[in-house]
Amino acid sequence: MTLFEKITARQIPAEILHEDDRCLVIRDINPQAPVHFLVIPKTVIPRIGEAAPEQQALLGHLLLTAASVAKAEGVAESGFRVVINHGPDGGETVPHLHVHVLGGRPMTWPPG
Repeated sequence: MTLFEKITARQIPAEILHEDDRCLVIRDINPQAPVHFLVIPKTVIPRIGEAAPEQQALLGHLLLTAASVAKAEGVAESGFRVVINHGPDGGETVPHLHVHVLGGRPMTWPPG
C-alpha cells in the first residue's frame, strides 16, 4: 500500500483541502512554495506513463481539480505551476501518480 493510499484510507493524517469520489487534495508536508498541494487520484496509477486510455477522464478531472483548488487557495490570478513527476530522474518518490500544484511566489525556468 502506498503512502497516498494510506492517507486516502485515513491511516495517516493529512491536511485535506478537497475530496470527491475520484481524488483527494492534500497540503504537501514538505512545501517548495508558499502554496504547495497534491492532487491524488483514488485509483492507483503508478505513474503518468502507465496511465491507460480509459483513465483519460480521471486525468482531466485531476487537472480541473488542481485549477479549482488553486483558485480557492488564492493563486489562480497570480499564477501557479502544475508538475507530475515520472521515474527517478523526474523526481518521483512515491509510485502513485499525483499532481503537484505550486504557487504564491514567482517560479523560475528551467525548474530543478
